Amino acid sequence: MTAICKHPIVKIVAREEDAEFVECQKCGEVFDSAEFSDIAIEEEEALAETPAED
Repeated sequence: MTAICKHPIVKIVAREEDAEFVECQKCGEVFDSAEFSDIAIEEEEALAETPAED
C-alpha cells in the first residue's frame, strides 16, 4: 500500500476571479487552494481525535 501525499510543497499554477489553483510538486495533483486548506484542517482534526500513546 502506498502512502498518500500530504502535498508538502505546492505552487500556484492559475488564478481566476474567485479561485486559485495550486499544483503539488511531489505528486503533481492540481487542486483549488481552498481544498488545500481543507486538507490541513482535516489533518489537524484527525490528530486531535487520536488518543495519545503512553
